[in-house]
Amino acid sequence: MSSVRAAEGIQRVGIVGSGIMGAGIAELCARAGCDVLVAVSSDKSLETGPARVTRSLDRAVSKGKISADERAGALERLLFTRDLGELSDRQLIVEAVKEDESLKADLFRALDKIVESSDAIFASNTSSLSVARLAQTTSRPARFVGTHFFNPVPVLPLVELVDSVLTDPLVTTEVEEFIAGRLGKTVVRAPDRAGFIVNALLFPYLLSAIRMVDSGLASAEVIDQGMTLGCSHPMGPLQLADLIGLDTTVSIAEAMYEEFKEPLYAPPALLLRMVEGGLLGKKSGRGFYTYS
Repeated sequence: MSSVRAAEGIQRVGIVGSGIMGAGIAELCARAGCDVLVAVSSDKSLETGPARVTRSLDRAVSKGKISADERAGALERLLFTRDLGELSDRQLIVEAVKEDESLKADLFRALDKIVESSDAIFASNTSSLSVARLAQTTSRPARFVGTHFFNPVPVLPLVELVDSVLTDPLVTTEVEEFIAGRLGKTVVRAPDRAGFIVNALLFPYLLSAIRMVDSGLASAEVIDQGMTLGCSHPMGPLQLADLIGLDTTVSIAEAMYEEFKEPLYAPPALLLRMVEGGLLGKKSGRGFYTYS
């Protein structure tokens, strides 16, 4: 069987996590015609996860990006469950939980015992962690990749595909052809290094902006205005940090600092205090800005 035919054969997709990223990946796969099952960790998520996807699909219909029939079809192909064991028949499982290595490792250990087929592929939507380390928590490291989608998943066209020194190259090719051919994304191959390509460039910029606020050099509003109006960025660095989530920003910064030991990757004190105080950005209603 060719890798192209194998990629076309990925029909049953499992997603773990129904936050912004998990819901976005689930929506994307359902819109592409896949049978999608999302495993969540709470009864509340059984309500908030489907609602998040439905709102996104409704926006797509209102903007003319998909039809009402396509919306209905995507929802019919999408199910949510609290039982991780129901993912046992999935051909591809994408993990999209919090950027916490121990949490992800425990999840993959559990999935490794649950998923029946030795041909199933595991993918982590990590944005900074070692794919090789995560892969070794399973009995199938050759069938393990990193798939770093960007927020909002249905809108942004890029996916970083990360294979480790343990990944079978045919598996990487299969996943690349699925993401590019079936999901319609642009794929870039990224090295298994903390931050990969995009965040290795992006996060020193974000952290530098936070240090400017911390030092009193300029306000968040002034910095963001400078970068949007002066450099034509679509969003300022403090707005972007709020969108990413300040807790996620800390996790990524710490992972990159741990690997490279470069001061530019170290999370600033202001950022750490904000996260400790529950100011996580847009998702908590307050970060560098206040959200209604």
